[in-house]
Amino acid sequence: MNIDFTKSKEGLVPAIIQDATTAKVLMLGYMNAEALQQTQLTQRVTFFSRSKKRLWTKGEESGHFLELVDIRIDCDNDTLLIQANPKGPTCHTGADTCWNEKNTTSFGFLSELEETINDRKHNDQDDSYIASLFRKGINKIAQKVGEEAVETVIESKDNNSDLFLNESADLLFHLLILLQAKGYRLEDIVKILEKRKK
Repeated sequence: MNIDFTKSKEGLVPAIIQDATTAKVLMLGYMNAEALQQTQLTQRVTFFSRSKKRLWTKGEESGHFLELVDIRIDCDNDTLLIQANPKGPTCHTGADTCWNEKNTTSFGFLSELEETINDRKHNDQDDSYIASLFRKGINKIAQKVGEEAVETVIESKDNNSDLFLNESADLLFHLLILLQAKGYRLEDIVKILEKRKK
């Protein structure tokens, strides 16, 4: 790894720490050549502490280590992206990240949609279609998934891409509702698919 430690007079480069599973950015620290070597040797992320003026392994006091998964270097050879598995919260405040975010898997808009479904499930609103499905129970929700699956299959046999994509969206939407009705989330399905990966 050809890292340029000479760009700062202290011989330090920024090290961005990212959860290897969720891809959430956990923290930013600084490394010198010795900290990088220690990280690779112990497989636990070690920084050079600018305040303590010494090497510092994250978790050496709390036990919340960052177990090394991968190290990447940027295009200018002066910044590290380190993927790690956190053993507990990363921030000294007890938060998952140093930006006070939850370290959970995000599927972008689909995760936002799951949160909306969860909100409608627990905060029943008379005019909410989602809430009305939860009021009608699991049989009605499962029936809607079945209907949307059949409609998706029917549209797949024609050449109308717009209808096919809309029915596919309806199917996915109702499947997300069914998952929550059964106490699961999209993340549970992804974990199963990941286990099947060969």
